[in-house]
Amino acid sequence: MTKPRPCARCGVNPIAYYGRKYCYDCVPRVWKRPVRCKRCGSDTDYYTNGLCRRCHRSAPLVTSCRDCLAWGITRHHGGLCQGCRSWNQRFGAPQECPSCRRTVIVNARGYCRLCCRQAHLVRPAHQSVDVCEANRYGQQLFIADLFRQKRPEPPPQPTRLTNWPTCYPVAHRQPVLFDAEHDYTTTRAFALTPPLPGLVDALEQVLVEHAAGHGWSQGLETNTRGALRILLATQDTPGAAIAASHAAAVSTGRRWNNFKSVLEILAQTGMLDDDRPDTLDGYFARHTAGLPEPMATEFGQWYHVLRHGRDTPPRYRPRSVPTTRIHILCAARMLHAWANAGHQSLREISRDDVLTTLPDKPYQRHRTLTALRFLFRFLKAHRIVFTDPTTRLRGDIVTGNQPLPTDLDRLREAVRSPQPVRAALAVLVAFHGLRNHELSTLLLTEIHDARLHQKRRTILLAEPVRAKLAAWLDERARRWPSTVNPHLFVNLHSAVHTGPVHREWITRTIGVSAQAIREDRILNEALTTGGDIRRLCDLFGLTIGGAERYIRGTEQPPLGSGTQAPT
Repeated sequence: MTKPRPCARCGVNPIAYYGRKYCYDCVPRVWKRPVRCKRCGSDTDYYTNGLCRRCHRSAPLVTSCRDCLAWGITRHHGGLCQGCRSWNQRFGAPQECPSCRRTVIVNARGYCRLCCRQAHLVRPAHQSVDVCEANRYGQQLFIADLFRQKRPEPPPQPTRLTNWPTCYPVAHRQPVLFDAEHDYTTTRAFALTPPLPGLVDALEQVLVEHAAGHGWSQGLETNTRGALRILLATQDTPGAAIAASHAAAVSTGRRWNNFKSVLEILAQTGMLDDDRPDTLDGYFARHTAGLPEPMATEFGQWYHVLRHGRDTPPRYRPRSVPTTRIHILCAARMLHAWANAGHQSLREISRDDVLTTLPDKPYQRHRTLTALRFLFRFLKAHRIVFTDPTTRLRGDIVTGNQPLPTDLDRLREAVRSPQPVRAALAVLVAFHGLRNHELSTLLLTEIHDARLHQKRRTILLAEPVRAKLAAWLDERARRWPSTVNPHLFVNLHSAVHTGPVHREWITRTIGVSAQAIREDRILNEALTTGGDIRRLCDLFGLTIGGAERYIRGTEQPPLGSGTQAPT
């Protein structure tokens, strides 16, 4: 079907029928009866040859939604956007909307989707609004399918086995008269008789399947079996969930340390009661010890927001664990100094107290001011303090330390090492400048087609890197043929689990800090390219500010300035 000719009068719409000169709107007649589409029966939006715009093949492809009038949909799916299609499947037959007086499908309250979207747009926060009143002065049209709300992911549920006995763990608890300390260092596992043989057999079956699937050695499987038998035989309430502190006392007090393996088996069967204290809570308690009670209470309210965030206004997002630790460390130093000066509450702190207590070093001063601003803004927003003493306080601009070249002899030794894992780690950093956390979280599936595929960039691997990686993969398959760990680098501890290796292990294996090698590699690239910021950002995943830090080390002083260029 060829595209129809335009109207000879308006030049916009196509001709009404084949052989005519004018469109349906420009036909020189006094009385015009609406023409219905021969295919869908619609009497609106007529196009040409007896078909409407949604049925004619040559009509414009992009149009507006038939129900909510949103722009940006195609003529498919009955001329409805995705939101209206879900709306129509959810609710019943079309009725007249009391707000816009159109006959469309309405919800349980009797309003169409267009009127409900308009009411949602004009509704104040945490308040209700009448739909008819919200649509009284008109409606704001919108682009189709842009109101998808990202629902939060449900919390991960512990995986329970299908063949696990449903009677375990038991719901009741047997309280003890007094807490007695147990010594498990000389306890022999197979000399004990657990009171529930059925629970022992069920855990034994789970242990055997888990060990076979994760490539456990015979020694690790035997030690874990013995620790589980001791835990079941020394329970105060037979069949109840086992506390993690109890498992730690059994598995770490003997000649082996298989605490993590024991927790995996208990968590898989639902028999784990994780009562381990949060390490960040302990870190906060250590840094607030000795503070006056009012000051410690105010500091604790701020820490709770740092750790968990706040959903009600004023809202705050929870900070990461490293950021929370830095804020606690910097703010606690200031609070202890104010407490030693005789202050009992943060309401007593003035601007002069902040200025006299700030550190002298620019980097520490900048971090401390950042933590104090957040602390006093939170306290003032909740009306705990009356004034913010950090208002209009600006610290020095911190540009970071100057990157320096590293010792190339130690780097050459690591690259030429007979250990495949050390050589593979060294060449990845020396050639492509990977970060420490990128090495630890690198997956096996991210390396294929001689490239390293990351989230934001794809790296073409150099020939020496491919050779060293091939040697390490052969060594990995030889030492741990049955491991299910998806990460590229594994060691003795991580091969029997699915987590990444520790970052400190990478530094100890290479013998040189991975960050130092990365800085040397980027600095060399900046010297070679004459300070090409775009090239540094593309090759090493740097931001503009991070690339400028390396460019400053390559700048040559002007002639006659009396200074020497960096070597």
